[in-house]
Amino acid sequence: MMGFEEATPIQEQAIPAILEGRDLLGVAQTGTGKTAAFLLPIIQMLSKQEHKGIHTLILGPTRELVMQVDQQLEALSYFVGASSIPIYGGRGGQEMEQEKRALKRGADIIVATPGRLISHLEMGYAQIDNLQCLILDEADRMLDMGFAPAIQTIVNKLPQKRQTLLFSATMPNDIRRFSKQLLEDPVEISIAISKPAENIMQGAYEVSDRGKIPLTQHLLTGKKNLKRVIIFASTKKKVRELTQGLQRAGLDCTDISSDLDQKDREERLRSFKNGTIPIVVATDVLSRGIDVSGIDLVINYDVPNDAEDYVHRIGRTARAEASGVALTYVNGEDMRSFKRIEEMIETKIRRIVLPPDLEEFKATPGRGRGGSRGRGRGGHHQKGRGRGNSGGKNRGGGRKKR
Repeated sequence: MMGFEEATPIQEQAIPAILEGRDLLGVAQTGTGKTAAFLLPIIQMLSKQEHKGIHTLILGPTRELVMQVDQQLEALSYFVGASSIPIYGGRGGQEMEQEKRALKRGADIIVATPGRLISHLEMGYAQIDNLQCLILDEADRMLDMGFAPAIQTIVNKLPQKRQTLLFSATMPNDIRRFSKQLLEDPVEISIAISKPAENIMQGAYEVSDRGKIPLTQHLLTGKKNLKRVIIFASTKKKVRELTQGLQRAGLDCTDISSDLDQKDREERLRSFKNGTIPIVVATDVLSRGIDVSGIDLVINYDVPNDAEDYVHRIGRTARAEASGVALTYVNGEDMRSFKRIEEMIETKIRRIVLPPDLEEFKATPGRGRGGSRGRGRGGHHQKGRGRGNSGGKNRGGGRKKR
């Protein structure tokens, strides 16, 4: 019914260890099936055990990831009847009251962002005395976002005797140190990371910043076969400028960034998922933990900060063994950093020649904004394809005792 035919590597290794009650440190990149790897054994436990209060707490870094995990949980537990609720900020008093009731009555599974959960825990009504399992999803991103103190605060309020599962897409030193604080004699699982899926066709354009909007317009105009496209830009300013440039060219697109309130973000993401809007321009808020199938093309409007970010961004396409295309725009200043990414993922990414009428925007080493014959500050192109541009929670574990 849900398309499962065989376990993914992370599921095959993690599920038995979780069912044995072991703590676990799992390293696996997005798209490897890690969410089901921890949800399925938890659901099985709930189907066989009687308990009082909250059984499992799942922490995630963003509202979007919390919503995605809750949706998968709802689907997987349909015939088990496990109760769950997502808890995240940006919602009104009515939702806050619903969250409060679930925490007081003891929903089986709570999926939450750290900040919002702390607001509830400080009120003292959450039924956590009998909590059996704590799961940290995308722990590396939570640390990157400054959530370590908040996680520590939450952990200090939980029972010392519990099972703890920590999942991360990467294994930097701070994750290693963090895991030693939280986990006791963990099973360690590492699924190959830092390499994109083989079924992603990767390419790169060496293009100045002023040529990025005209190039994007060229690539997307008239391409009716592209049903879903995500474009990642490094700043909210660049997201706005690119979205406006594409809309001026008659392309149906929207933007998603942290500037939007939660309701608007959810509505735009829903429109993208159901195909109403085919193109989304976003910051890295969409690079991890967003489960949207059928993405044909990912464009890195800017070179990502590192290889892990690159892998996560382009991993939005070619999911579940489908194929996809990922293109990256490399300006002159980013050529060296992009080469480092290629070295880390052990892949030489093919350079694609700019279309003849955009050759003036070819990047040269060390020059980010201009092209060889730029046309003024806005980079207005003679064929009217648009304008270029240059621009682009916290409190907290101790080691638990058994």
